[in-house]
Amino acid sequence: MKGIPTIAFVLWLIASWLTHVVVCFKTASWGFLIAGAIFFPVAAVHGTGIWFGAW
Repeated sequence: MKGIPTIAFVLWLIASWLTHVVVCFKTASWGFLIAGAIFFPVAAVHGTGIWFGAW
């Protein structure tokens, strides 16, 4: 049971990053895509924000 939160956290990071990448490619937001690649938390927050309708 100890590893489940860690696995969930890693899966959340990967899924939110992929969401960020796909949305940035679809909208041609190249600067934002590069910002997410350089500073990973930007991509995680943006991807999660997309899920909840913030962007």
